Amino acid sequence: MVKQFPQGFLWGTATASFQIEGYTTADGRGESIWDRFCATPGAIENGDTGDPACESYVRYPEDIAVMRDLGVNAYRFSIAWPRIIPDGDGAVNSKGLDYYSRLVDALLDAGIRPFVTLYHWDLPQALQDKGGWTNRATIDAFARYTDIVVRCLGDRVKDWATFNEPWCVAFLSHEIGEHAPGVKNRKVAIQVAHNVLVAHGTALPVIRQRCPDGRAGIVLNMEPTYPMMDTEADHHAAELNHQRFNRWFLDPIMGRGYPALAWASYAGNEPEIRPGDMDIIARPLDYLGINYYSRKVVHAPSGSHQEANLHLDAMQDDAKQQGHAAYEGRILHHRDEDNVSARGWEVYPQGLYDLLTWVHTDYPGIPAFFVTENGIAWNDVMAGDGHVHDPERIAFLKQHFEAAHHALEDGVPLRGYFVWTLMDNFEWAFGTSSRFGLTYVDFNTQQRTIKDSGRWFGRVTHANAIVD
Repeated sequence: MVKQFPQGFLWGTATASFQIEGYTTADGRGESIWDRFCATPGAIENGDTGDPACESYVRYPEDIAVMRDLGVNAYRFSIAWPRIIPDGDGAVNSKGLDYYSRLVDALLDAGIRPFVTLYHWDLPQALQDKGGWTNRATIDAFARYTDIVVRCLGDRVKDWATFNEPWCVAFLSHEIGEHAPGVKNRKVAIQVAHNVLVAHGTALPVIRQRCPDGRAGIVLNMEPTYPMMDTEADHHAAELNHQRFNRWFLDPIMGRGYPALAWASYAGNEPEIRPGDMDIIARPLDYLGINYYSRKVVHAPSGSHQEANLHLDAMQDDAKQQGHAAYEGRILHHRDEDNVSARGWEVYPQGLYDLLTWVHTDYPGIPAFFVTENGIAWNDVMAGDGHVHDPERIAFLKQHFEAAHHALEDGVPLRGYFVWTLMDNFEWAFGTSSRFGLTYVDFNTQQRTIKDSGRWFGRVTHANAIVD
């Protein structure tokens, strides 16, 4: 039976400015925290940087031609704040605005609907030097930046996201330290998380004022969490991870405040919350974007609720070796080590269905959903026949499209699906070694070659249905 998607369903690809644009010093662009981070020895695999990346700053007509080949009707991309306001809160760089205006016009001429993300991690370094997202002045600077961009593009761009993946902005970047600016301080990370949410809420009315016929939302990366074993400790660990990773952002956005279990676990590191903050954060969304790649299976081998055990991914053998006090052989979930991406992320399509249906059921006030990122890193190579054969990516996408279709059948108001990513690019700390693209990029020549998965995706977009 053909699994058809609703008429008007959007099929797109997603990218981010720093990952594809290159030309990091061209036409007045200022330094970003990622430029500075890339210059830190050992921070990025192979010493790669965001320049040249994919040179999309000048090659965007080629990239739009690829999109047309893929048959997409939507494209999610981000604006580089340092291109617009090089020092973050001072003079506006008209050349930066002109670039994005040209890009939007070219997309519309190709029949492709632009989805703009205002912040995909490339904070101007000048603002970081003043405290970055720990400084409340950055919230005001973001509101001004939003106003400038939406005033310029809002006559043509109608779909806006304030932030991409605030969990990464806060915790991956300020507690784990794997992303720019490379801070490792939990208290700082929790404050950044709060300030970013306030900035999101502050920007929403700015978008609506400048683009009254537009739609404004936010993009969250989420991972459904499952207990490995049917024990009180594992259920507790799963709920704690769920609250810290998923609900820490979604609950306040939906007016519920911060989740109690996670809040208690952060005792001594709670954020400063100013009067009115929670009301600002809870301003209504027009849509929620969900980025999904994999799930989390958690296990507390000591049988305790100790936080140190929270992040363990364990298999049955691990439980036995730990001598789990409550071990009775009843495994609820285990991570499939034989079904992982080149990043080591487990392939688990059921997680997308579980995530979409959970959010829709528990937060009925969200009017529309988009899968704003989903894809797989693979060790793609150019074959002797001049093609890139990636059946693993085709299988991955087909399984996840089927999960999304199932969620649609069960009433989830899913309006579109953006595959990560249009083309191989600069994948943050992994540099150019991690290939997610539907299009292969030779980083020496910048030649683009649509992979087998891209050709297959084109058949999906043209049919608006899952194809073999």
